[in-house]
Amino acid sequence: MEAEKWGRRIRAYRKLKGFTQESLAKSLGISVSVLGEVERGNRKPSEQLIISVSKELNVSIDELRPNDE
Repeated sequence: MEAEKWGRRIRAYRKLKGFTQESLAKSLGISVSVLGEVERGNRKPSEQLIISVSKELNVSIDELRPNDE
């Protein structure tokens, strides 16, 4: 459940900022399949991945954090 909420937020901000899964994964140094698993909620993002996504998308971690966290 928690992983799914993080994934939805990451996907929404990725699209808002104009990144494809491929371009974001490449800039983060992870595989597209890992990013896809995170976005689908099959994998909870690590704290380091959350920090990296936040920096790459130029949004705060609080903006990425699901509302009920």
